[in-house]
Order: sequence, then C-alpha cells, then structure tokens
Amino acid sequence: MATIDGLPPLREVIRAHDLVAKKQLGQNFLLDLNLTSKIARSAGDLSGSDVLEVGPGPGGLTRGLLAEGARRVVAVEKDPRALPALQEIAEAYPGRLSVLQGDALELDMAAHLTPPVKIVSNLPYNVGTELLIRWLSPTIWPPFWQSLTLMFQKEVAERIIAKPGSDHYGRLALLVHWRADARIVMSLPPEAFTPAPKVHSAVVHLTRLEEPRFPADGKVLNRVTTMAFGQRRKMLRSSLKGLGPDIEARLEAVGIAPTARAEEIGLEQFCALARNLAEAP
Repeated sequence: MATIDGLPPLREVIRAHDLVAKKQLGQNFLLDLNLTSKIARSAGDLSGSDVLEVGPGPGGLTRGLLAEGARRVVAVEKDPRALPALQEIAEAYPGRLSVLQGDALELDMAAHLTPPVKIVSNLPYNVGTELLIRWLSPTIWPPFWQSLTLMFQKEVAERIIAKPGSDHYGRLALLVHWRADARIVMSLPPEAFTPAPKVHSAVVHLTRLEEPRFPADGKVLNRVTTMAFGQRRKMLRSSLKGLGPDIEARLEAVGIAPTARAEEIGLEQFCALARNLAEAP
C-alpha cells in the first residue's frame, strides 16, 4: 500500500525530511501502512476516543490511527526532526492531530486529552517498559486511559502476559494482571522495521479493570514483588527477610510456603501477603 490518505509513502517522507532513525532515541520505524493500519484496528473502535501516541516518528501509525477514524490523536515526539512530517499529517486531517514536542517521561500527557482515551504506540524501545509501568501505577485508579495497544520487543511482550511457573513470569506480569487484561494481538519480524532490530516485536493489547483484581496497597505490593523477584532463585523466607523477622509466619498465615520461590506464587497470594504486611503494627 503506497498511501492511505493522499500523503506520500513513508520512505519518501523519511528521505524528504532526513529522518534517519537514531539508535540513542530507540527509533525503529514501521513503514508498511498496511501494518500500521492493522495495529490501529487492533485497538478497537477509535471513533469516539482521543488517542495518545508516543514516539510517532515519521507518522506511519499516526496516519493509521487517523485513517481508522480516531476522534483526535495527541502525538508526543521527542525528536524535532520529525515535527515537519507530523505537521503535514496535521494539515491533511484538520483539527484531529495535536503534536507535543518533548519527553513522554516528563510531560503530563493526560492534561491534553479528553476522555475516553486509548493509548496506541510503537514505543521507543528504550522507554517502553518504564512508560507501561507508569501507566499501570497511578495514585488513583482507574487511570485516564481505557486501553493500551503497545509495541514491544517480543520478549517484553511475553513477560507482560506470563503466567506463574513460566520463564518470563515476574513483577511486570503481576502488575499487569493486577489491574488489566492483556493479550498479544500481533507479532512482527525484524524486517518489518527500518532499521531492522535484532529482535522480533509484538503488539500487546491491555484493557484496564475498573478495580484491581484483588485488594492490596500498591506501594506494599510493589515492595514485596520487587524484593521477591530481585532474588527470584532464593526461597521467599530469604528474599523477603528484610520485611521483618516474622516473615515466615506471615507467609504461612496467607498460605505461602516459606520455602517457595517467587516464580511459583500467583497474584492472589502476593496480594494477600501485601495486605497482611500493610496491617502490621
């Protein structure tokens, strides 16, 4: 597909604006507009939503989101070289694309969006996981977004949906499962990107829960899981001993064997332990 909207093909856009991908910005551009439209469709009906996109680059996914009917797209781009290309897209879709130049880790993006909000992004590899954790860890829940449709390295995507006992299971899977439903909706080979990364990629779709799956204090749960998975090969009575001298009794009180390892324990049990610790004097 050369074009979906009368604008030039993305290779021409990159050439015209000298948009060579920069490794230090985590850039790998997806140039096939068939694929960018497919990613946009995997986010569901966009017609009644504002869509947040982080790292649009030359605007391939941006164009897919707009062509698939997004009410409005707010694109956050750190690289000033991409702004002229994004401005051309804004002119082709009057009033439907706003571009914020800056670092997504520093901007209050929610302030620029009108609910309902969906986040759809081919995230820069170097900030993708940190952004996901931030979106899943606000002070107040439910958050400003309804769903996340995000591109990650395939290994990260597998960590997001991992189950207890699997090689990829860890803190990230727990945090996701606590507050959202997640599934991989699409996989992409390295050659789909320019430049081609050394790894495969995957798109993960997350739908928020209105309440966390099990009650727990988020800060306590975060501390427990950080300690548990920080030494995942150790028994929990060892990896969690910093939580108090009575940690074995607390583990047993919520039905967790002190000799178990973090990778064997499910979300419900971790939440029960977090509640037990939160109630401690």
